[in-house]
Amino acid sequence: MGICEGRVAIVTGAGRGVGRAYALKLAQEGAKVVVNDLGSSAAGDGADLSPAQQVVEEIRKAGGEAIVNGADISDWAQAQAMVQQAIDTFGGLDILVNNAGILRDRMMVNMSEDDWDLVIRVHLKGTFAPCHHAANYWRLESKAGRQRDARIINTSSGSGLFGNIGQANYGAAKAGIASFTLITARELSRIGVTVNALAPRAQTRMTEGLREVSGEMLERRDPEWIAALVAFLASPAASDITGRIFAEAWGFGYTVGDGWKHGPRAAASRDAKEVEGPLRHALAAAGYNAGIERDTFVNP
Repeated sequence: MGICEGRVAIVTGAGRGVGRAYALKLAQEGAKVVVNDLGSSAAGDGADLSPAQQVVEEIRKAGGEAIVNGADISDWAQAQAMVQQAIDTFGGLDILVNNAGILRDRMMVNMSEDDWDLVIRVHLKGTFAPCHHAANYWRLESKAGRQRDARIINTSSGSGLFGNIGQANYGAAKAGIASFTLITARELSRIGVTVNALAPRAQTRMTEGLREVSGEMLERRDPEWIAALVAFLASPAASDITGRIFAEAWGFGYTVGDGWKHGPRAAASRDAKEVEGPLRHALAAAGYNAGIERDTFVNP
């Protein structure tokens, strides 16, 4: 018996890459899966249901249960319909994995308003909308005395946690998702919902062209390593894990984020001329960027 036996999951962006690996792993562990994918390009253009349909067929051939969904998860009504489809088809919903995303990388001075708006919409609203509708379902279940042991697993990124040049839109969205995860974990704990996020490091079409990898590095970037973590977090065994950001998730390990902390404190002053000395002393004692001592972190 799998660790997610009988549970119902939605995985967004599940037609390719890590999302595909998540859907297959959850099904392998016994979950019934709604395989969502609009089927757009990595930049968010076009639509094609065939990748999601292929994942559904793969799950069914292995003896699992799955259905395809082509919703634009950043569309309020479509996100609601996706959640309802899971409930109507499989009798409920236990797991929501928010994975769908796009890239439109530019230096900030070259970034268009459309580049900004679309990336923020897909990542941030595309996380919020499914979460909102799923959480409302779980709240109604709780009020009716049927509290579910439910899971939300969001997708952040090293770009959002540590900063990556050329990804102001993407990094801002992913940092927002990390904060959203911390807040919703606190809000939803009373109705039996855990909320966590991870920053996957995998070799997929989203990371093509960022750096050449081969050998062990390539093998450690196989999405299977990350899918195993997702399946565990989705299982009943992880009911006590919530509000966590896994700042790295790949074959070299799962780094547990240690939070945004208060660092060294500089003495305050009402005189601007007296600010510099204590402030520079505090800055010298503080670590850069959550301990990342470099100006780029190439890993969306």
